[in-house]
Amino acid sequence: MAQEKAPPSPSQDLTLEWVRDALVRQEDSIVFALIERARFPCNAPAYNSSLFPQLGGRSLVEVFVRGAEGLQAKTGRYQNPEEVPFFPDDLPAPLITAYNFPQVLHPLPASVAVSDAIWNMYFNDLLPLITVEGDDGNYASTAASDLICLQALSRRIHFGKFVAEVKYRDAPLDYTTAIQAKDRDALMKLLTFEAVEDMVKRRVKKKAMVFGQNVTLEDKDSDAASQYKVDPSVVARLYEDWVIPFTKVVEVDYLLRRLD
Repeated sequence: MAQEKAPPSPSQDLTLEWVRDALVRQEDSIVFALIERARFPCNAPAYNSSLFPQLGGRSLVEVFVRGAEGLQAKTGRYQNPEEVPFFPDDLPAPLITAYNFPQVLHPLPASVAVSDAIWNMYFNDLLPLITVEGDDGNYASTAASDLICLQALSRRIHFGKFVAEVKYRDAPLDYTTAIQAKDRDALMKLLTFEAVEDMVKRRVKKKAMVFGQNVTLEDKDSDAASQYKVDPSVVARLYEDWVIPFTKVVEVDYLLRRLD
């Protein structure tokens, strides 16, 4: 059986086609991650920093994410410019030789990050929309699902740096004027394509409907079959209220330092 061809890696010839393909694939990762997290109830104790004194005043989820990032840093995850950690100050040095990732981003703004905003949005805004009240005691599995969601969202949002770079290369004169003037509003206007954003929101909603439907062997429709593992409208709202706006903040912050 033929295997699916792996997506090409970016090169010095960074293309809009490559960026678009990567963004579409990341939609799949986010939808599947949300579906997996929705299997568990809220499990509030996993987020209570005072419940487990032995964790040093941190919640179980925070300890889990910090530990996972430390292990992944040792194996080279954050040498990839597409990956941005939530706790960069606590990461150990890699234990392996760095892979020669193509350096397509400008080196100074490559460190732009909105990790704190993603973290706060996920726990304060998104989780209540995709989980039901309850506590089933599966705190470790819950934390593992949260980690997957957080990393998928972070990768997608911080991919705005690649979006900004390819757009700058396509029209450097248009962007240079706004960058030199430090005009955030002008940059935001240049980066905004409402028709494209609307298409993305409709596409992720459709994916949530397709990936998250309850499949039965019955021919007739039933109430169970009409329910989804995660509400498709919530996925569309995630992109409208947070993913797309956060991505554009990353793009603007990147571009403002692009000529440094």
